[in-house]
Amino acid sequence: MMWGILIVVALIVVVIAWLTGLYNKLVLLRNRYKNAFAQIDVQLKRRYDLIPNLVETAKGYMKHERETLEAVVAARNQAAGAARAAAANPGDPQAMQQLQAAEAGLTGTLGRLFALAEAYPDLKANQNMMALQEELTSTENRVAFARQAFNDAVTEYNTRRETMPTALLAGPLGFQPAQLWEITAPQEREAVKVSF
Repeated sequence: MMWGILIVVALIVVVIAWLTGLYNKLVLLRNRYKNAFAQIDVQLKRRYDLIPNLVETAKGYMKHERETLEAVVAARNQAAGAARAAAANPGDPQAMQQLQAAEAGLTGTLGRLFALAEAYPDLKANQNMMALQEELTSTENRVAFARQAFNDAVTEYNTRRETMPTALLAGPLGFQPAQLWEITAPQEREAVKVSF
């Protein structure tokens, strides 16, 4: 009788330890993708901080392109707001889709700005503009790398969440699927041209 009780207690302890391990692994993976999004957020903030300097530098040369400059600022502000909303919950598919759409809009308006800047030789030769171009190119590369790390972390989390036996526990324990950072607009599949 005593051995039977000890075996049952041991089995209960093993099951509790196993369930705790599954739960802890999901928490670890969720925190990993949230951290990966925080890295995207840092790079996007850097990008958003560069844009007003870019617009100010271009403003003196592109006096007749006020509409484009205002569109860049508006797109930057919209993207920054969407980034704040997504940062609050990077696993929320709707917030991620809104951020992706806002980023696509910003990429499009920056593309128009750079295309117009080609018509201004003095602007292309401006040292501030060249430095901002280099900084923006570097930031775009960092954003791309951070997006890749985020997608890797989300994929690992979602895979763990959807595989057995974790799939049986993930939903009831509140572990919802996370949204990958996907390119939704065709123009975002093309690199921003920043050559001056």
